[in-house]
Amino acid sequence: MRAGEYLGAIDYPGRIAAAGYGKNGEPVLLYAITGRSSNSRNRVFRLENGVLRTEPYDPSKVEDPSLIIYNAMRYAGETTVLTNGDQTDTIADFLNEGKSLEEALVTRTYEPDDPNFTPRISITHSASGYTLSIIRKSGDETERRIYSYGVENGVMHMIHTYMHDGSPLPSFEGLPARLETLSSADELLNDAWNAIAEDRRISVYVRYGSEERIMNAMEESNG
Repeated sequence: MRAGEYLGAIDYPGRIAAAGYGKNGEPVLLYAITGRSSNSRNRVFRLENGVLRTEPYDPSKVEDPSLIIYNAMRYAGETTVLTNGDQTDTIADFLNEGKSLEEALVTRTYEPDDPNFTPRISITHSASGYTLSIIRKSGDETERRIYSYGVENGVMHMIHTYMHDGSPLPSFEGLPARLETLSSADELLNDAWNAIAEDRRISVYVRYGSEERIMNAMEESNG
């Protein structure tokens, strides 16, 4: 199944993260943010010196930057860290100190956005495999799960924060989705972008081998 087929069946996935390997073993990453509020939608992706971050499109309209402005991707040696929040820095710093992903995750919890308590989803990706993890609220507990995968050409796994729209928003459940990586950065970017409802799109980032692509809704809609 393509990413577009999978995402097209979900009315509101929230933030989306996927990792895997291309048809010839190229590293593949995808990160997308969707949103409903004007505060959430007032964002773009910026990539500089290997760091992918969210930035306000119009700084004068920012209401609360605490959960929407962060480094989404950083490197820790040969490992890429990609997440939906400021736990990117936590994980990268722990790995750079020789500590484990598990040690990093145990210091963090889900987002404090009552009543949704949005999960924190994270990826670590290297030449030998990748992990997807989720930290979510489960009753009065903080549940932390890690899913590890080896190298399999043409395959990636995707996780997202919400199962669908709702009030409160229901957290992701089940296993990460197994999907095709398609054949290029542009093909994967367009497939995911076109599957997301136009009124929910914010930004999509794709890495496919050495190629990186970004699409920002605010810049598309404003020429």
